[in-house]
Amino acid sequence: MYWEFELILFFFLLTTAIIALESDDLLVAVVMLTIFSFLNALLFTTMGAVDVGFTEAVVGAGVTGILLVVAIYQTTYKTVD
Repeated sequence: MYWEFELILFFFLLTTAIIALESDDLLVAVVMLTIFSFLNALLFTTMGAVDVGFTEAVVGAGVTGILLVVAIYQTTYKTVD
């Protein structure tokens, strides 16, 4: 029914995953993984699993992203030059 929108979401999911994997900066990787989780929540919602999409948005994009950013800033990290 919404296959065009789902195709666009799949493209952005793949793009954010590749950027997160290839990034040398930890903060960029965490932000990309948070965006990946939010796009995944949108995909679940378009497929009709609203409760799973809501849970993914809250836990995957919200809590996990915040905890990873706090963990990065609590430790010392250096970017690869």
